[in-house]
Amino acid sequence: MFTNSPNSLRLRKNRAPPPAAGMGLSGHQSARMKNDEWLTPPEIVSALGPFDLDPCSPINRPWPTAAQHFTVRDDGLAQAWHGRVWCNPPFGREAVKWLRRMRDHGNGVALIPARTETAMFYETVWGHAAGVLFLRSRPHFHYVDGRRAPFNSGAPICLVAYGAKNLDALMESGLGFTVVGSNSCITHITNPPGLLPGYVLIHTRALA
Repeated sequence: MFTNSPNSLRLRKNRAPPPAAGMGLSGHQSARMKNDEWLTPPEIVSALGPFDLDPCSPINRPWPTAAQHFTVRDDGLAQAWHGRVWCNPPFGREAVKWLRRMRDHGNGVALIPARTETAMFYETVWGHAAGVLFLRSRPHFHYVDGRRAPFNSGAPICLVAYGAKNLDALMESGLGFTVVGSNSCITHITNPPGLLPGYVLIHTRALA
């Protein structure tokens, strides 16, 4: 289980679009396309609200993802980050560097492969992020000219929230299923009056 509170865990199944069809593109990287620069579908970014900074943005982009963008020319990892950050890093060995920075910054949303068993996930997501949203379907990324790829991501994708407000944004986005929390032991489950529809309250205690 994954909970952001020492004594409770909340799960909510959000509204989701229907599954996408097509052939696979594993994250941003594709042996067929020979590049790792892909745009997030605009409907994902717009569903999460405005961002202050995108530190790993493509040089050429048909739509903004944040108020300010750093590209490879700026070396976003070497820059000072500010405000609410949108981070869609290259899905390769360099991704962990961006996730470490997101973890330390503590305010933003990252889009990464849902490889929940990996060392990167344990180092930068589990026990550090406020929550994870698993997208209902595999998205179709876009070329830098704005065209939608005819094949989907080829692997499950998730959104990682750092900070409570970004967790709220995930849960209100309707993009998939959100899991909230950290390692804990469930003691009992309640559904108290006044709880929002779709929520349950799971009471927990920290594991020894």
